[in-house]
Amino acid sequence: MEIFMGLRKMWGAYRSLRDEAHFSLNGYVNKQNCRIWSEANPQVYVEIPLHPEKLTVWCALWAGRIIGPYFFKNDECHNDVTVNGDRYRAMITNFFIPELNNHDVQELWFQQDGATCHIARATIDLLKDTFGDRLISRFGPVNWPPRSCDLTPLDYFLWDYVKSLVYADKPQTLDHLQDNIRRVIADIRPQMLEKVIENWTSRLDYIRASCGSPMPEIIFKM
Repeated sequence: MEIFMGLRKMWGAYRSLRDEAHFSLNGYVNKQNCRIWSEANPQVYVEIPLHPEKLTVWCALWAGRIIGPYFFKNDECHNDVTVNGDRYRAMITNFFIPELNNHDVQELWFQQDGATCHIARATIDLLKDTFGDRLISRFGPVNWPPRSCDLTPLDYFLWDYVKSLVYADKPQTLDHLQDNIRRVIADIRPQMLEKVIENWTSRLDYIRASCGSPMPEIIFKM
């Protein structure tokens, strides 16, 4: 419970929560809990490409703004890439830190999940050099509770929100999809982000009151 109490208090300073997500060109979203209920066999077939073209997108979020999107590419400028440690550290060094410097953000706390590229020793060393003890991560100075996507605004808000809008005009190319992602994220107002963070702190308060037990299916108002 000390983790949750500490995290709740940290919102007196800036907190940056960050994550990446895949955006498939065909609009396919992997929803394992999607079910079709019918008295008769609906005989529904959904055809999807075996390897759909996609973008891998990274963002950081705090109450004041969103940094990003950043689109991962390989050395040949191809979009469909796996985020490994080298690409993640290059993004931190060449994109994220310069963006922070441009916005003159002081005393920022950086939080990330436990993906392998995030917690490689070289990555943790880079983040410690940048943020010191203000790092919330597996193997970081402040440990983040594992398997806690319900406590990460990018997972429970940002990616779903963006994906609900970027396919409205049925983009046919990755460049078109990329432009849509940039536009939708740029249109997110600070007032909405403030509500997202208020919702985030409500989740922390609930977890703290329940002594860290799993959250039931509660709808949090945004």
